[in-house]
Amino acid sequence: MAPTNRIGIVFNPSKSERGELERAIADATDLPVTWHETSVDDPGVAATREALEARADLVIAAGGDGTVRAVCEHLAESGADVELGIVPLGTGNLLARNLGVPLGSIRAAVTRALTGEPRTIDAAWAETDRTRHAFVVMAGFGIDAHMITETDDDLKSRAGWLAYVESLGRALSASDVVELTLTVGEESPETHHAHTLIVGNCGTLQGGITLLPDADPSDGALDLIVLDASDASGWADTVKNVVWDNGVGRIFRKSDRAASSQSVTHAQLTSLDIELEEPRVFEVDGDDVGEVTRVRISVQPEAIRVR
Repeated sequence: MAPTNRIGIVFNPSKSERGELERAIADATDLPVTWHETSVDDPGVAATREALEARADLVIAAGGDGTVRAVCEHLAESGADVELGIVPLGTGNLLARNLGVPLGSIRAAVTRALTGEPRTIDAAWAETDRTRHAFVVMAGFGIDAHMITETDDDLKSRAGWLAYVESLGRALSASDVVELTLTVGEESPETHHAHTLIVGNCGTLQGGITLLPDADPSDGALDLIVLDASDASGWADTVKNVVWDNGVGRIFRKSDRAASSQSVTHAQLTSLDIELEEPRVFEVDGDDVGEVTRVRISVQPEAIRVR
């Protein structure tokens, strides 16, 4: 681990924990610290740039998934020679969960950020006709995206990740099957009919649910899941695939790769082109980037060093 000389805190001011975070930082280190607030229009890219301009060699992202994603985006794009710490203050905190960063304790997360051994992880990019965004956990459309856009904000603030369960019924009704063409790397395009597509750099969701069992944020590849269940039998097959085939039952299988089924397709890739017959809401690490008909996904190996 490289020595830390200056810390930059990228902080979401909508969070109420700044005072506790300031005390935890002050109690843990005497190093110079600069603070850089995010905004509604810019969840962290500009603030990260400011932290680097202030010569931070450790950038701590203090906020939810949107803040962490934006900080990672600028670090990956700039190639800055700095390390990342995470103080999870959001609802999902998915990168923190997947990397074992302490949840529910600001002091424990600060200690990890200051003293943890860095791990190099990949970043992924989703490029549409209008935008280009990095993600470090998951991106896609369908149930995953609609669970974000359909979740009640007041309930989310009171009930945390359990609010997503409340939104699932509305998400299911909003996620109609659509025709799409997928091109993996240099392979020939394939036509699918699906209501959900998710590409992941990490595989674990809230509640310990593992959606992408082969996902490893440091393997230089991304994992794909496509769901096309359209009736009760299809959903039963989907649940069996996630819970049994790629969960408990995996212990008894000889293959070490995720198993596909009638309603679930798994694949691993480094690039993917998606063309949709109809526009669908697309999300990156929980951020809604609007409706799209065309997306190119790619991986940037060893993009970020995170503690």
